[in-house]
Amino acid sequence: MADIFERLLKNYGPLGQYRERAHGYFAFPKLEGEIGSRMLFRGKEMIVWSLNNYLGLANHPEVRKADADGAKDYGLAYPMGARMMSGNSNLHEQLEEELAAFVMKEDAALLNYGYQGMVSIIDVLCSRHDVIVYDAESHACIIDGLRLHPGHRFVYKHNDMADLEKQLQRATALTEKQKAGGILVITEGVFGMAGDQGNLTATVALKEKYPFRLLVDDAHGFGTLGKTGAGAGEEQGCQDAIDLYFSTFAKSMASIGAFIAGDKKIIDYIRYNIRSQIFAKSLPMPLVVGNLKRLDLLRNHPELKEKLWSNAMKLQKGLKDRGFDIGKTDSVVTPVYMQGDVPEATAMVMDLRENYGIFASIVVYPVIPKGHIIYRLIPSAVHTDEDIELTLNAFSETKKKLEAGEYKVEKIPDMADVAGKRFDYMNEKLKNK
Repeated sequence: MADIFERLLKNYGPLGQYRERAHGYFAFPKLEGEIGSRMLFRGKEMIVWSLNNYLGLANHPEVRKADADGAKDYGLAYPMGARMMSGNSNLHEQLEEELAAFVMKEDAALLNYGYQGMVSIIDVLCSRHDVIVYDAESHACIIDGLRLHPGHRFVYKHNDMADLEKQLQRATALTEKQKAGGILVITEGVFGMAGDQGNLTATVALKEKYPFRLLVDDAHGFGTLGKTGAGAGEEQGCQDAIDLYFSTFAKSMASIGAFIAGDKKIIDYIRYNIRSQIFAKSLPMPLVVGNLKRLDLLRNHPELKEKLWSNAMKLQKGLKDRGFDIGKTDSVVTPVYMQGDVPEATAMVMDLRENYGIFASIVVYPVIPKGHIIYRLIPSAVHTDEDIELTLNAFSETKKKLEAGEYKVEKIPDMADVAGKRFDYMNEKLKNK
């Protein structure tokens, strides 16, 4: 008989294989100090482009006061128990009502977490006879929900409406053959890696030909897109045709929790059948109080979204003017595409952090194909023109070094060897050239 632990320890996985060298620097880094555009990393100030604090609400004085008041008035334990049993409150219901009105739906249900919430929504909506059709670049929470689905699922090429229609034809034929089940299409309002919006307008137009319901994960669109900030559906003029609108509080609202909104009858069904909420403790009251304040600021202070977009446009234009490839983003999410291997990417990240004071997240193999590097920059309303200019200059200089082969190294540096001190690897490497 095999030992489960022995099997696990023989293969730590595609990311875990780098754990001893990466931990604390490339993986599980610690950003310290007040949340903002500049924070401390290993004792040094960094311009940070890795936080989903789109509207800058994390340290807004009114938000901080609401969070503190909520903790003082209620404590973290209140309300006690799952909402269905003993954990409901007027404020939970008020937040649901205000969220529903904001995204132009009849009703909304609170969820404790975005990731967990999406997995659970797929589970509660679909039986073994139902067919799910989903975009190939859907977020991991959608993919994990699909893994639990006992029925058929068809994937369509990213934002490819011709392929979506092809998969809808397959799904329709299957449900007709089964004489049971329906079709759920799942896509995103904004795809968080590439920054491009899901083609919601063309997707909802297909409802005229095929009988399906549409679920949209708009984690990155909520608060950043649309005239009022109600998201990608509002931005594209098709919010009313989205059957279920999902978003998280972890992005624009810089908080914890999520919600699902739609027609009252279906939201009631979800509310009474979603296992992750029925069998989990209610969202703590300080978070509910804080989220009410965040939603109030999001609704009534459009200048926050305007500042976010002003910063995003300056960053994206500056990158394009300097010859960087930022793909097809039409949101504030700003990817930067480069060529290089994993050791090169890590050397470049270290140079940016140690010598330029820029903290940006990077994506490499096995998340994306070998030979490719993606920086994922997240602008916010609290970034300054100086932050943007210093970052653009740093990217220009490190791009030249990458193309000149200055980041060629044999292996990823072992960060365990330099714990507790500044790491001068890149300085020494460049000095010795």
